[in-house]
Order: sequence, then structure tokens, then C-alpha cells
Amino acid sequence: MIYACIFAVIVMALIFIGVDFIRLNKLGEGNDRMKNIASIIRKGADQFMVTEYKKIVITVAIVAVMLSLFIERFAGITFILGACMSSAACVIGMKGATLANVRVTNHARETKSLGKTNQVATMGGSIGGLSVPAFGLLGLIALYLIIGGINLEAKSTGIIPLLNCNPTIIYLSTYSLGCSLVAMFNRVAGGNFTKGADIGSDISSKVRHNMPEDDARMPSTIADFIGDNVNDIAGNCSDLLESFVATIVASLLIAVSIHNGDQGLFNATCLFPFILAGGGLLSCIIGLAYVLLHKPTDKPSHELNMATYISAALVAIGGGLASYFIFKDQALYSSFRLGWASPWVSALLGIVSGVAIGKITEYFTDTKHKPVRSLAQMATEGEAFVVTKGDAIGSKSCLPPIIIIGISLLASGLLCGIYGIAIASLGMLSFVGTTVSIDAFGPIADNAGGIAESCHLDESVREITDQLDAVGNTTAAIGKGFAIGSAAFATVSLIFAYVGSYSTAIEPVLNIASFAVIAGAIIGGALIEFFSALLTDNTIKAAYLMADENERQLSEPGVLEGTKDPDYLTCIRISTEQALRHMLAPSLLALFIPVIGGLLFGVEFVGGLLIGATIVAIPRAIFMGNSGGAFDNAKKYVEGGLLKGHGKGSAAHKATVVGDTIGDTRKDVVGVALDIFIKTMSTVANTLAPVFMSIHLF
Repeated sequence: MIYACIFAVIVMALIFIGVDFIRLNKLGEGNDRMKNIASIIRKGADQFMVTEYKKIVITVAIVAVMLSLFIERFAGITFILGACMSSAACVIGMKGATLANVRVTNHARETKSLGKTNQVATMGGSIGGLSVPAFGLLGLIALYLIIGGINLEAKSTGIIPLLNCNPTIIYLSTYSLGCSLVAMFNRVAGGNFTKGADIGSDISSKVRHNMPEDDARMPSTIADFIGDNVNDIAGNCSDLLESFVATIVASLLIAVSIHNGDQGLFNATCLFPFILAGGGLLSCIIGLAYVLLHKPTDKPSHELNMATYISAALVAIGGGLASYFIFKDQALYSSFRLGWASPWVSALLGIVSGVAIGKITEYFTDTKHKPVRSLAQMATEGEAFVVTKGDAIGSKSCLPPIIIIGISLLASGLLCGIYGIAIASLGMLSFVGTTVSIDAFGPIADNAGGIAESCHLDESVREITDQLDAVGNTTAAIGKGFAIGSAAFATVSLIFAYVGSYSTAIEPVLNIASFAVIAGAIIGGALIEFFSALLTDNTIKAAYLMADENERQLSEPGVLEGTKDPDYLTCIRISTEQALRHMLAPSLLALFIPVIGGLLFGVEFVGGLLIGATIVAIPRAIFMGNSGGAFDNAKKYVEGGLLKGHGKGSAAHKATVVGDTIGDTRKDVVGVALDIFIKTMSTVANTLAPVFMSIHLF
């Protein structure tokens, strides 16, 4: 009965998505030029995804065969299921965004209403936002019911028998692994695509030719628009779906590791994550419906905040009721210090942490607050001051969210044991449908403003889209902070689940004094730096080629004068080729490093590897995201005329453009990929823990 109710909520979410598609499709796209640019964006994004998935499908097939051969004979199928659910969410989210962007522009043009235009942008974002928990939960709960839940006594092997394993646990782990691998590919490829085009465009237009942003004369402009969709929409949907699934799976694996023979309590600890996730999805539907169905106002930031607060409040109330009815009659674990309320309080800690991290991110990246304003002031002194101040802001921004994460982990662990840590992680992600919807709002508004500029629409249209874009910059920065925070919780949960899979103690212990653990931790930390450098290097190579192509085309007669359209398709092709050429190596690092380490040195070395990578990656990702966001909005601050005497085209403006160019790779390539990197390594470790226990060289 409970699972049927969760399925009903999933169906409700899918209907909500379908209705949004229909409503968007009925809206006009505007004049012929608007339709043409929107069509190029849509086709370019579709072509990129088709080309990318030709490589993803091959990789997924190879990994699936290996899992079925050597781990468990049906593990490849569940791995493919996870990959399919992740792919469905990212493709549908991107389709919604490319459908919405020009309609946002046209709605602003026709209605001249900020509130009504805001609703269209939110509608487009909600398609991807609700797809994340809907598809993630759909595949997972279907799998859970098909296998009949977790059977603690089950034993099985791969087609080529190497070891006995519990197939029901392997199926859950490989489902999560399928989600992880697709997310890694989408983030790495999407980030390289969008920032190669964006940086190349900024260097050519703002630094070399004093052209406005999104000027239609710039050859890489449309590639930049496409990149917003394939990275900030498709990549983000895959990223957060992977976190959402990983936390549920971690909760189930920890329930297995702390099982004490009480079947009723074990069933309760397995059921609660599904109810919390399903209740969270319902809360997101209600929160987003509030924005889309009530009378619009001219306060888009307030509207989006209300959606978040409604979703978070409803899931908090629902989680309390669920915790009471599920655990009130159970003989609870000794680690449940608050009785039946222990899982609920843990979930609350995660919910509050998610909202708090978002507010901290907003403070360090929004033009309304001191950090960004002080960074803009530094622009009058030149690029070196901008970069140095931006780095300081990024470093300062690391401590507050990490303190919140640390306190929440401590409190949830003290009140509910390691199960509480997993539930705190799920609590933060329980309203992920709303957070991704609001995050997707940003690139949709950005594209809408770009279309308005490229089509030379009336200034009043650009004023509306600029206001939405300003809100979108903040929501995107908050979304990145939320993604990193949730990844920290999810990874810690997965590490506990990993250690619990081979530890004989009820509370799993990893011996930090072991030389194998310390060696793994040191290598794990260094691996994060290498991964970051690899992504940065790949992106700057693509940007270099794009800037050269821009200059070549701008030198052709008529392009710079505006009498001849540039060759947009060549730039789109360059971005696609560069992104896919450099996609495999960084992505496969997360897959192969734990495998090689585990087969050589065993489970404890891999445990150290995960801890070292996580400890380095979390502050690194926060630094990258917040410094990049501060750079971006300092530029917007100057462009908005808020730095008196230093507007567009001034030396101060060019200094902020340099800062923004540096920040682009940080926030949209490296920062967003680091969280998937550590989650993917942790998921691989959980899947292969039985192998590392039985087979290792040293």
C-alpha cells in the first residue's frame, strides 16, 4: 500500500511534467529571427546529446558486461537501468529548457510583465527539476519491488564465478553506479562544451572588440547558448539525480550493516528512506504549483524562495509523521537517542543544512552583499586585484558551509548513529525537485536574455530578461552550493556504507592509523588536484580554439559590420568535438582508480582513498563555485552601472571580465564535477567491496 502511494506520487510528477510541456508548447516563439535562433539552439543541443550518447552507450555496455561476468549475472541490467533513468531526466530537462528559453523572451516581449515571464521560466525549469526525483525514484523503487526487497541471506555469483555476493545489495549498488557514470560523463562533457564557447566568446567580444554580451555578430554566441543547456540543465539533472539515488541506496546499505536480527526494525529502516523521498517529491509538486498557479507578482526572487520554503516545510512535517508511525512500535537501536523521532530529527538537520548552505552561498555570490561589491570595487585597480580578492572570497566562503556540514554530521550521528547520517543526507535532497527547478531557472533566463540581445529586441524586453537573469545567477550559484553540500553528505553516507560492508562491528570502523589508509588518503587528496587540473586544461584548450575561430570569422567582410551572419554551426561543431574528445579520460578516473587501488591494496586502502578525496574535494569545490560566482556577479555589478564612473567597456569592466573568465572554468567545469567525482568513486567502492575483500595483491 505504501509503495503504491509512492508510485502514485511519481505518476503525479510525470503528469505535472507533461502538462508543463503542453502549456509551454502552446506559447508563441516570436518573430522569424527568434524562431531561427531558438531552432539552432535546440538542434545543436540535441545533436550534442546524440553524439555524446554514442560514446556513453558503448562505455555503459562494456561496464555492464563486466559486472554481469564477474560480479553478479544480472548486475549489468540494473546498471543499465540506472544509466537509463539518469539519461531520461537529463534529456527531458534539457528539452524543457530549450523549449522554454525563446518563449520566455517572447512572453516578455508580448506581456511586458516580469511576473508572468517569471512563471514561464519557472515552468521550463520545473520540467527538469521534477524529472530528477521522479525518474530516480521510479527506477529504484521498481527495482526494489522486483527483487522483493533486501534478502540478507541471498547468495549469487557472476557468469564467471569469482566470489559469492548478496545479489539484492549488488543490484542497488549497480543501479546507483549507472546513475553516477552517466552524471560524470554529462558534467565533464557539458562543462567543457559550454565554457570553451563562453570563454572564447568573452575574450573575443568584450576584451578584444568591445562588443556587448550575446552579440549576434560573435560566431560562438549560439554555441554558448547551447552550452547552458547541455551543462547547467542536462548535466545538473544527472548530477542531482545521482546524489538523490546514492543517498537512498546508502540508507539501505547502512540498514543492512546495522541489522541486529530484528526483521521488523530492519524493514522499518528500509521503508523510511522511500517514504521520505516520496513525500519530498509530493512537497516539490505543491511548492512549484504555488509559483505556477497563483497570481504572479513582480518579485521573482520572492516567488522562488517561497517554492523552496513550502517544499522544505511540507517534507519536514511529512517526515515527522512518517517517522512516528514507522518507528513508534519498534524496539529501536541503542543509537536512536530520541526514540522514534531520531530519524526525523536527522532529516530535519539535513533540510535545515540545505537551506542554510544556500543562504551562505547567496551571501558570498550575490550583488546585494558585501563580498561581491568589494570585489567590484577592486576592479578599478586592475585584473590582479580582482583575481586576488576573488580568491580570498572563495577561500573565506569555505568555512561556514563546512561547519554546517560538520555540525549536522555530528548531531545526526550522535542522535541516530550512522543511519542518521544517511537520513540527514536524504533530508537535504528530499526537496531536490524544487532546488533543481530553481537552479534550471538561471540558464533559461540567461538564454532568454541572449536571444533578446541577438534578435535586437526592444530595450524593455531586455530589462525584463536581465532582471530574471540576475535572479538566475543567484539561484544557479545557490544550486551549485546545494549540489556540493548534498554531495558531501551523500559521500560520507556512502563511505560509512562501504566500511560497514566489510566491518564486523555494528558501528563500522576504519583504522586511520593504518599505513594503507593513510597512503590511500594522501593519494586521494592528490587525485582531486590532478582531476581539477585535467578539466581546466581541457577547457582552456577548447576556449583557445574557439577564440581563434571567432577572430577568423570576424575578419571576414560583413560579419563585424553586421551585414552578414557568422557561421554559428562551425563553432558548435568545434565545441562538440572538443568536449567529447576530452570526456573519457577524466570520467574514467573515478571508475578505475578505486578498482586498481582495491585490487592492489585491499579495502582499507580504498577507504583511505575515499576519505582523502572527500576531505580535499569539498572545500575545493566550494572555493571553485563561490569564487566563480563572485567573479561573475562582480562583472554584472559593473555592467549594471552600479560602480559609479565605471560602466561597460571601461578598464574596470574589462578587469571583471578577466575575473569572470577565470571563474567560468571554476564554477561551471571543475566545481560541479568534483562532487560527482567523489560520489562515483564511493559508489564504485560500495559495488566492488566484496571483490576487494577477497582479491587483492598486497
